[in-house]
Amino acid sequence: MYRISELATAVGLSRTALLYYEKLKLISGKRLDNGYRVYSDRDRQRIRLIQQLQAGGLTLKECKACLEAKIDRALLEHRLQTLEHEIEQKQRSRELLAAMLGEGDLKAWHEGLDKLAPDAHLEWLIKQGFDEKEALRLKWLSRDMNEHEQYMADFMKVFETLERWGPGSEQATQKALSLVPTTPKKLLEIGCGKGLATQVLAESGSAIITAVDNEQSALDRLNQRFEQLGLSSRLETVCASMTELPFDEESFDLIWAEGSAYIMGVEKALSQWKPYLETGGCLMISDMVWHTSQPGSESIEFWNQEYPDIQLVETRLKQMQNAGYRVIGHFALSQEAWMNYYGPLGERVKELQPEMSASQAWKDIQREVNVCTQFAEQFGYHMFVLEKI
Repeated sequence: MYRISELATAVGLSRTALLYYEKLKLISGKRLDNGYRVYSDRDRQRIRLIQQLQAGGLTLKECKACLEAKIDRALLEHRLQTLEHEIEQKQRSRELLAAMLGEGDLKAWHEGLDKLAPDAHLEWLIKQGFDEKEALRLKWLSRDMNEHEQYMADFMKVFETLERWGPGSEQATQKALSLVPTTPKKLLEIGCGKGLATQVLAESGSAIITAVDNEQSALDRLNQRFEQLGLSSRLETVCASMTELPFDEESFDLIWAEGSAYIMGVEKALSQWKPYLETGGCLMISDMVWHTSQPGSESIEFWNQEYPDIQLVETRLKQMQNAGYRVIGHFALSQEAWMNYYGPLGERVKELQPEMSASQAWKDIQREVNVCTQFAEQFGYHMFVLEKI
């Protein structure tokens, strides 16, 4: 016979737990004349059996049912399914924690979080020690906190010799500018890169141009370009984030953004940039769009990862109107403008293959070149000229 304290020690439970077992009639103690409660070896063995059943995920009440009647197979099958689901969840949790410690792949997690909560994702990355510039690059490019520095070093190595950092052409910039109903005097270009479009804008008028980018090396190349052209007096370069522009409201009569708004999200750009425009001022924005309502599976898979917010032109037009703009005109970027970017980029990828084929950045860029040249009829850049109303 066991006193309650002795039984508790024998089975590794507390006195309170044993009293609860007894309340559920899983065990049955007897009170002696001296007032002590005692339990038999049968009680000890029942507790041991219950502990084994609990290890399978059964509740105490379910354990009691198993002890007092034939096993309920449906119950056990349900518990098995629940346990397998919990194991899957725990495995995902383990993989995430391991990845955050640098022992696994964080890419899928960052991609999923950016779809579910893009703003919270960005804020969290900044709290992890990334400045906004690197946090945005991590969201859109590396998608891995642990490998980000090496990824960006490889990424910039691919692009360092390329003049163009996105699809475009002088003709497309001039065509979009021709749709602007008034001659701009104070022009803000957001995401100017090395300034190919900036040069066209400068040579097509007399506006004072403020060019913004968060990559200082690109701005340095732009300043050099304008010095050589004798246009420096009409250019101011600002290294800043497009999400926190350091300008007063209604400072510009034209905002120009070729292929950059996606970084912060087109709808957010439409809203946040609007105050910097004078009433009646114009915004030119270009964005990747679907050319078909039924794209192929390869294109869908690629853009779901690279730009989940890609939309049909009709959807973007409605968003622009809802944001308080009048659509003056819009057109698709030409195949020539598309290949102005992907042609040299593809050649650069081939050139670097012997030394960079193991690089994840190189692999990602190679994949983009392949998809965007093979399936270019399904998607592409579209230029929109809008008026603030």
